[in-house]
Amino acid sequence: MSVKLGGYMFEHACYDHEVDVLYMRNGPSSDATDFGESPEGHHLRFAPDGTLLGITLVNPRWLLEQDGKIVVTLPDGSRLETADLGPALAAA
Repeated sequence: MSVKLGGYMFEHACYDHEVDVLYMRNGPSSDATDFGESPEGHHLRFAPDGTLLGITLVNPRWLLEQDGKIVVTLPDGSRLETADLGPALAAA
């Protein structure tokens, strides 16, 4: 299943409903060489050239219920935002 967050489309998404975590990535997980965390507490994975390869959203269902949206701030200050992860969260 693919998921769009802001201007990024992630080819692979897997939601773990027991811990409310959504894993999203493009390409193999092993391609990531740099890791970070957004100010909101989501985990970021980058390729050697700085391309964003994946995001792990922490508590996406809870955030959507509480705030009506999910925001991820990248290291360059740009913000990715969505109010709809329905298909990805329902797939579990």
